[in-house]
Amino acid sequence: MKIISTDKAPGAIGPYSQGYVSGGLVFSSGQIPVDPATGAVPEGIAAQTEQSCRNVAAVLEAGGAGLDKVIKTTCFLADIADFAAFNEVYAKYFVSKPARSCVAVKDLPKGVLCEIEAIAEL
Repeated sequence: MKIISTDKAPGAIGPYSQGYVSGGLVFSSGQIPVDPATGAVPEGIAAQTEQSCRNVAAVLEAGGAGLDKVIKTTCFLADIADFAAFNEVYAKYFVSKPARSCVAVKDLPKGVLCEIEAIAEL
């Protein structure tokens, strides 16, 4: 097992790692739309989805995988009404159409609108 740590994605805001490599798979922790360079959160679901996707990609790349190797994602939305707009951006990044769960939740850290975690093959 190997812990993933990269400055190209936001650091963990709790007692967990950005991701793990284990058994030929890369597991990313949930990535919220925080710009790792500035700590800023963009406005709106489209921009936040873009940033979350970029953050997932950075964690996967640090673990030796990429978005094209993703086999499963779990997505969290603060408002299910954002589902269509979220999907429009998500589809640009996850072109391999991995298996996915997408649920609405009561709240997300820092009041963001979305969070994405992924499992990828090496």
